[in-house]
Formats: sequence, C-alpha cells, structure tokens
Amino acid sequence: MTTDIIEINNFIVLIEQSNSEKTIVQKCEIDGEAIGFAFYGSGNVELEIKYARETKTVKNTTGIAISFFGNSKVEFSHKIEPTKPLQSISIFSKLKHLRTLPEAERTIFKEYLPQLINPKANFVEGPSFYMTPDMQNAVQKILTTQYTGGMRLMFLKSQVNELLAHFFAFIATNKGGGLSDADKDKIFQAKEIIENNISKPPSLNELSKLIGLNSTKLKKNFKEIFGVPVFKFLQEERLNKAYTLLSSSDISVQETAWFVGYESLSSFSNAFQQKFGARPNEIKSQFLSNKS
Repeated sequence: MTTDIIEINNFIVLIEQSNSEKTIVQKCEIDGEAIGFAFYGSGNVELEIKYARETKTVKNTTGIAISFFGNSKVEFSHKIEPTKPLQSISIFSKLKHLRTLPEAERTIFKEYLPQLINPKANFVEGPSFYMTPDMQNAVQKILTTQYTGGMRLMFLKSQVNELLAHFFAFIATNKGGGLSDADKDKIFQAKEIIENNISKPPSLNELSKLIGLNSTKLKKNFKEIFGVPVFKFLQEERLNKAYTLLSSSDISVQETAWFVGYESLSSFSNAFQQKFGARPNEIKSQFLSNKS
C-alpha cells in the first residue's frame, strides 16, 4: 500500500494505491474537524466508517465520489482485496481553513454543502454519486502523472481544483435528481455490467433485458446520470483500463488493445492518443524504461 500525502493550499491530499498480495486493512483518522472528499478510481473495496456507537459500511466503491464531515471521533478503514487493488484520491480541509478561501469559493461550499459546513454530529454524510467522465479523467491524470518535484506539485494543484470544480458542478446541475431510486439502481447495475465486460459488452438490447429497463429509458437515464451516452462511457472505460495496463504491466500494446475490446490496433492507437495525448507505445516504453 502506498500513500502519497501532499499539502496544496489549505487542502491535504492523499493519493492511495494498493499493490499487496494479501488482504490489508488501511485505517485513517481525522485530526480536528474537517470536510472530506474521496474519489475512487478503482477497487471494489469495503469502506467502514465508525463514529459514536454507529458503523457505516460502503461497498463496491469503484467510480464513486463521496463527501462528508468528520471529527477526531471518526475512524475510517479500507478493507482491500489483492485482486481488487485500490486507487483513490482523498481531499481534506479543516473547517477553520475554509474561512480563509476566497469569498467566491467559500460561497460554493456554503451553498452546496451546508450540512457539512454546519455539522450536527461527529460524522455527517454529504452528496455521493458515480463520477462523471470529467471526474474520472482528472483522477486518472493525478494517479498517472510522471511529473516530479515542483512541477508535479503545480500539476496536482490544478487537477485537485479541477476535480472539486467537477464535483460541485455535478451537484449544481442535480443530474439524475428526477429518477426514482429503483431506476438509479438499474442504471448503476448497467454501469457495473459494462465495466466487467469491456472486451465483449452486451448489446444495448441485451443490457436492457439484463437490468429490466427498456432501451429508451436506459439510454436517456444513463446519459442523465453520467453525462455521456452508453457507448461513450464504454469507450472511456476501455481507454482508462488500457492506460492502466500499459503503465503497470508487461502486457504488449497489441494484447492490451485486444484485452479492452479493440480489434483494430490503429483505431485503438488513435483513440488512445486523442484521450491521453500520447500513443500507447509511448506509455509502454516509458513503463519499461522506468522498470529497468
């Protein structure tokens, strides 16, 4: 388990990645009173939150963004399985530090997170939802940046601000607010099916049958919640998975393309470059160079 702790302005940022060969439990406590955000890039892990005499458990956290208030009486524990490694970005700010933000930023916190700014318990839940592609891209860039030293700090500062901006933008537009909980659950189920079958995903009609929702509502509700059509989401998942494989394993570029569902290497390479600004073989070469 590796944890990179960085202070950016008045925010403490934790970049966590696991590579253990056995199940581990990672504990974390809050110093004082703070608002926190957590963005899970990967890892179907179990998050346990203990406060007062209560225990809350959040499972299947891949792709989820959460927010909360907590104080020194709250304990967080990640139970991480070796087959489902954790990649997460956590951002914390003490309540007293929020008062030093520029007025425009303080107003955003007050308007969209009033229950966290004025907490009435040791632990208070804020909005939580599946990340939009914009959030996923920001998380991916934070986890995979090759910058070092002062340049890395400058880059991370911009990406953390971008991540929080996307978080508040999602709340402001209240995506999915008109859907029933049952329909939301079906859309989240569709998302999970796509993620688990990125090389050979079901057709839209097959996916509709699997979740028990007609294709018209599936397309409409999926875009309402995640901000992109089903096919675009699948493409984003394929490319993000490909980046992870190329930058952290010995699998070849051709094998990576096949693994994530691309039959044409040129189509894969073009889509990859358009998203990440580099060819797949460049990322692979960089990984092999760092490895040696």
